[in-house]
Amino acid sequence: MSIARERPPFVADERTQLVGWLDTQRAIALWKCAGLSEEDAYRPVLPGSPLMTVAGLLSHLRWTEHCWFEVLFLGRSPEGNPQFDESVEDADMRVEGIPLARLLDEYERQCRVSNEIIASHSLDDVGKHPDFRSAQATLRWMLIHMVEETARHAGHLDTIRELLDGTKGYY
Repeated sequence: MSIARERPPFVADERTQLVGWLDTQRAIALWKCAGLSEEDAYRPVLPGSPLMTVAGLLSHLRWTEHCWFEVLFLGRSPEGNPQFDESVEDADMRVEGIPLARLLDEYERQCRVSNEIIASHSLDDVGKHPDFRSAQATLRWMLIHMVEETARHAGHLDTIRELLDGTKGYY
């Protein structure tokens, strides 16, 4: 996936700006994984958060995209998404044995699916899943939330990457 690490145009329609900011944050998250060793991708650097690794965050971002756009917005089944597994805390961040390349591919694929969903619906459309209160939000609200969620974790990835090997940079 070649998402540009560029801000959206200063003057554009709302959808272009919202998706542009989300794509920018997604690209930053992917960039923070570039050139990282398999070992470092799974190495915890925050003593109080052992699952918050590059690999764990990448998996979390993938499943969060799935949750908001496929499950909550489209009303699809949550089956298969570890975020809905209440028997295991932070199940979506438990990625032992899954190669970083696979996590990257799955995240990029999920971002493409999300963008297809976004492109084919009005920003005023409301989520469809009957079992989750958050599905009552509009696609606009979900997009804004995903910009916030992705940017927050891109910041985590920035910090983790610097602690792992000193690599710094935003754009």
